[in-house]
Amino acid sequence: MNIINAVSDSIIVVKPNQDVVNMSNTAIKAVNEGLKSIGMNAAWVDKSDNIVLLIFIILLAFFANFICHRVVLKTIAKIVSHTKAKWDDILFSDDVLVHASHLVAPILIYIALPMAFPGTENHSVLEFLSRLCMVYIILVSVSFISSILNSFYNIFMQMEQFKNRPINGFVQIIKLLIYFLGVILIISTLINKSPTALLTGLGASAAILMLVFKDSIMGFVSGIQLSANHMLKVGDWITVPKCGADGNVIEVTLNTVKVRNWDETITTIPPYLLVSDSFINWEGMSQSGGRRVQRAINIDMRSVHFCTQEMLDKFRRIALLSDYIDGMQKELTDYNKKKNIDNSVLVNGRRQTNLGVFRTYLTEYLKSLPVVNKNMTLMVRQLQPTETGIPLQLYFFSSIKKWEKYEAIQADIFDHVLAIIPEFGLRVFQNPIGEDFKQWPDKN
Repeated sequence: MNIINAVSDSIIVVKPNQDVVNMSNTAIKAVNEGLKSIGMNAAWVDKSDNIVLLIFIILLAFFANFICHRVVLKTIAKIVSHTKAKWDDILFSDDVLVHASHLVAPILIYIALPMAFPGTENHSVLEFLSRLCMVYIILVSVSFISSILNSFYNIFMQMEQFKNRPINGFVQIIKLLIYFLGVILIISTLINKSPTALLTGLGASAAILMLVFKDSIMGFVSGIQLSANHMLKVGDWITVPKCGADGNVIEVTLNTVKVRNWDETITTIPPYLLVSDSFINWEGMSQSGGRRVQRAINIDMRSVHFCTQEMLDKFRRIALLSDYIDGMQKELTDYNKKKNIDNSVLVNGRRQTNLGVFRTYLTEYLKSLPVVNKNMTLMVRQLQPTETGIPLQLYFFSSIKKWEKYEAIQADIFDHVLAIIPEFGLRVFQNPIGEDFKQWPDKN
């Protein structure tokens, strides 16, 4: 409120003092003599001298603006371009300097207006023109401040620590406050009322304002939460099932979070929805050593049985299993001898199964692949058997996380798994189709 009062105190109509009146009288006298010298009637001279002086002031102000734009700004731009720093190139960009130069003419006109209308009889005209000039100054000042904020935003985006922060939302809320302050100052200038009085009157309409700016307020608060808690930043891969979003965050603004989905569509999500509801951020996976693969194949339970000697001899010739078969077979043989197990009955003692050997093979196979991260969880496990067989799950992490290659790695591994299953005397469970029924013998 103190800032608004300080600004409002500066928005006053310039009142000519005695020195200004003397200068104005001298200028008007010179204008009168000039008009009379070109043959203008004395009555018209008295009516036109103020307008002619006003036109001269306007032309002089725009000439000063031209000099500033063509000389001063180019000089500044040339100096900035020769510095090693990058931030000054952004801060003193053409957009900022042009908006700054646009302030020169209206300020000069505002200051020089009393010279064109020094008398008390012209006070109403002076007041009207001064207020119009001040309104223009406020508009240009708001644009100038907005361009500076844009430059600061671009500077922060060049810094690595702020590169992926949702700073755009903060910049937008500051712009919104500046625009709101500018509107208040313009209205107070036009109706000659204190901005404080206007804001006091707006207090009664606070509920309406809260309703109008509800999304902006909620978006601002949510943006602070998302940033402070490191929940989201530009470039993150997020999944929001409720909104159908699955892709990379490309922009975080005051009212929206834009997500470019993998099908190249763009989903727009209100920031407060990400705070109030759950979403998945895959950034942790991207920064980790691998991307998880968790997929199961259903094994027909009727194909699980003990290994025969012929099967063990066959499995021993598999490079990934030779050491395991020898070691496990020795362990089981020693155990059975120690317990005096009668091997004529299969249920006695401990024996290897084709499914157990297959699980070991898959584990060793995954360890042998260079695209599998061995430092992260790697296992092949059985899940709860169901009416569709025994789910045999492969759980590991791919060291390659890029989507296309990640899917290709999964496909290659399970192609091999499906192809190798019959070699272990196992069958994949699959619901029967028409071709399966054709193979059944006809009882008739």
